Amino acid sequence: MDSSPPPPGQCRTDEHHLHRRLFLKGLTGGALASATSFSGLFHHPVFAAETKRAQKHCILLWLCGAPSQFETWDPKPGRPSSGPFGSIPTKVPGVHFSSLMPRCASIADKLNVVRCMKTAQSEHLQAISLLQRGNPDRAGFTRPTLGSSLSLALGQLDARIPNFILLDPIPGGNEFETFKAGNWAGWLGAEHAPVRLGGEYTQFKNAVEEAIPAQDREARELLRKFLTAKYERDRGGTVARSQNAAFERMRGLAASADLFDLNKLPKADRERYGPGSFAQHSLMARNLVEKGAPFVMVSNGMNWDNHVFQHEIHQMLVPELDRVLYHLVTDLEQRGLLDSTLVIAMGEFGRTPWLNPARGRDHYPNAWSMMMTGCGLKRGVVVGATDPDGVDVLGKPFSEQNLFATIFTALGLDPYGEYDLPGMPTFHRVENKAAPIRELLA
Repeated sequence: MDSSPPPPGQCRTDEHHLHRRLFLKGLTGGALASATSFSGLFHHPVFAAETKRAQKHCILLWLCGAPSQFETWDPKPGRPSSGPFGSIPTKVPGVHFSSLMPRCASIADKLNVVRCMKTAQSEHLQAISLLQRGNPDRAGFTRPTLGSSLSLALGQLDARIPNFILLDPIPGGNEFETFKAGNWAGWLGAEHAPVRLGGEYTQFKNAVEEAIPAQDREARELLRKFLTAKYERDRGGTVARSQNAAFERMRGLAASADLFDLNKLPKADRERYGPGSFAQHSLMARNLVEKGAPFVMVSNGMNWDNHVFQHEIHQMLVPELDRVLYHLVTDLEQRGLLDSTLVIAMGEFGRTPWLNPARGRDHYPNAWSMMMTGCGLKRGVVVGATDPDGVDVLGKPFSEQNLFATIFTALGLDPYGEYDLPGMPTFHRVENKAAPIRELLA
């Protein structure tokens, strides 16, 4: 390639294309309402590096079906509510985890556990909705889920990688089947709905015609964005914007398809995390965050809903979770990403302190545990406690609103910020001024 300087007064061809792209994107930006429409800036090496360092991320490991707190974060050895597994000391003096979690015990000084969650819903679908949205339902309105809210707050409309990624390797095996695409984003619209991968959802197709030169394809895309933005501006509707968002997601998927190929991940990493689909997709979440994804959620069927053979099934599931959390947190810390990445591991409630006739634990929202660490939080903190048999919370319980206030605050967002909803009632990220869990905040 000729690297000699151009004649005086004449720009290089690559500069000409860059400036043309930025100009057209600037035209489009009037309707898309985002200075980051000038996404060409993010390809400049220095600017991109600074942006990556400043960007916040969140990984939500959604333990669908709800794990037992007794076999994870809040063991009760020697009590009637305890199972056959003991407890082990952790890196935090005086704190014990289940004996099924030796790796997490070894890094407990890097984790935070809340042992006093208390929520209102005891059925999966309602509880999932509550813990995904962070506020009780309000008749006639569909609140956005956490991923959609963070897509709006942390994402970039023109980013090549999707802003809300749901890795759901067993989509037919959990309650998310009931969540239709629009229900995830609620009133935020298609721009902030998840790109969902897993099962039949993972079908990457060639979204462009290879016979068309790359420059022409780009020009067509920019023209389409400009015209749809103009249509939205002139007609005052949102249909064109939603269509534009769908095109952008397809483009993002086509451009970043390799990031969703498990076989592209380093073999040594895949072996460390383990062979299960939950483990492998948790590794993929780490990789996606490294590449700039603001929010990644990993789910894995309803494995944790153990109404039968509780102890036998948890004996298989908990060691995998223990291994995944250990490697995920350690990897993020070693890569300098833990300070900017919030990691959450939780289900929709806990399990009963007693066994049913089928030797399983049933749904229990009255006193349960979850883990979170990373961005904006202290490390090695255990908040709250339950009574000797784990039947109820001792002292102050925390609700889904307290949890969401903590999440938004840790990510540097105002938990009480209002959504911009002309003609609608006022809604906030967290209603009722619910306080964050201050013991966790750095």
